[in-house]
Amino acid sequence: MKPEFAPDFILHQRLVQDCFPLGRFPLCRLLLMNDSSYPWFILVPERSGIREVYQLPAPDRAQLWEESAALSTLLADIYRPDKLNVAAIGNLVAQLHLHHVVRYRDDRAWPGVVWGRFDPVPYADPFDGRLRKLLERLPRFEANPPP
Repeated sequence: MKPEFAPDFILHQRLVQDCFPLGRFPLCRLLLMNDSSYPWFILVPERSGIREVYQLPAPDRAQLWEESAALSTLLADIYRPDKLNVAAIGNLVAQLHLHHVVRYRDDRAWPGVVWGRFDPVPYADPFDGRLRKLLERLPRFEANPPP
């Protein structure tokens, strides 16, 4: 099934600047935060003017949770985290987006939050074996080919 995209949707500039685009689910874009300290993925529903989950129509809310669950399941299987943090914060980027951060007890921010705590450590090559494996296994997903 080919995803349906909102023609007036524009990804927030901060997300464009801070992330690698990985592809699309039927509702959301999937991004990778350019911080190699943590496997950190972001789902962004392609709906204009939406700031909060409750503002999505009921079918889109259900789709968002399905896409989040699919991503979370594979992150847990591939990365084997001690904890998977899933959150919609939006204090700096008002556009609705859902963080999925793989956490380990020995990561540099444990047990605290990852955002704003340390300067990011950019990836040398984000398209390593684990990421490729994740992209190949995501259901109903249209991947952006890596560079």
